[in-house]
Amino acid sequence: MKPVRVVQIGILHEHAHGKMDTLRKLPELFEVVGYVDERDFSRTPYYQTDLERPYQGLKRLTLDEVLGDSSVGAVAVEVPNNDLVPVGLRCMERNLAIHLDKPAGEALAPYKTLLEGCAARRLPFQMGYMFRGNPAFQFVRQAIQGKWIGEVCELELDMNHNYGGEVYQEYLRNFRGGIMWNLGCHLIDFVVGAMGRPVRVTPFLKSAPGDADDIRNNGLAVLEYPHATVTLRSCSRCGMPSRRIRVVGTRGRIDLEPLERFDGEPLEVQLRLAEPGGGYPVGSHAVRFPPQTDRYAAQLAEWARMIRGEVEPTYSFAHDLLVHEVTLAASGMLAYGEK
Repeated sequence: MKPVRVVQIGILHEHAHGKMDTLRKLPELFEVVGYVDERDFSRTPYYQTDLERPYQGLKRLTLDEVLGDSSVGAVAVEVPNNDLVPVGLRCMERNLAIHLDKPAGEALAPYKTLLEGCAARRLPFQMGYMFRGNPAFQFVRQAIQGKWIGEVCELELDMNHNYGGEVYQEYLRNFRGGIMWNLGCHLIDFVVGAMGRPVRVTPFLKSAPGDADDIRNNGLAVLEYPHATVTLRSCSRCGMPSRRIRVVGTRGRIDLEPLERFDGEPLEVQLRLAEPGGGYPVGSHAVRFPPQTDRYAAQLAEWARMIRGEVEPTYSFAHDLLVHEVTLAASGMLAYGEK
């Protein structure tokens, strides 16, 4: 089949450059028609640098040109956070397949309208949560759902970093939900996929030491399940950055740290079993995955296959809506259970 004709709308999202690099690495799946530089119309906060390199040699288009071009079949929406859903809605109204980056706005209703519109029109839709193509995450999810470590008692997930300096802290100041809204959503996508709907969500939004109270760059959220608790943490002032997952069950434990790596070394999950599970005997097991070369390739390849009608989406519209509901609650922007 012919490659999907795709345009990237936006260059200012934190993932925009990586997405374009990946789209251009997959010529058998995507024909990159061009890109839209949203600085022509966007006035919302963004954090991005190196705005030219990934787009060299590509045609710069306007949003109206893209929406009026019937030969374009798909769009990757990579505008700043608060523009994502409004632009996504315009693309949905033009019946375009959509890859939408995260997070899905500061309210639930507009995103729900977008999802319902895509569902009604049977449009291939994919959210850009960056761990969806990560094989180690898929392994941990399988282990949880397969009860290889028994019933889950607790999950601990961290999304800490120390990049961006003062510019990044000022960027976070623009968002009521701070870093939990901006980054914690990646972890919530995983937790909801593995554990389902929590019964309660409680946010703790703090500033890091030395930062103003309205810079919510040190977040904790607790998700409660009938017999388990989940703690999500994210801080942008972490002296020793740590991104990790620990899952404790009644018959074992799983540890993944780091969550991803691009240094040529394999990802490694530590699986410790008190009883046999998942085909593994009692004891400790280092489960290794091939070195990662691209964060987004597997996910975007699935999107192309969705557009071609070759596969059904891995994640449902109902899942995506629940993830955003939990994200808003975890970042103090929605009382959980209120719609």
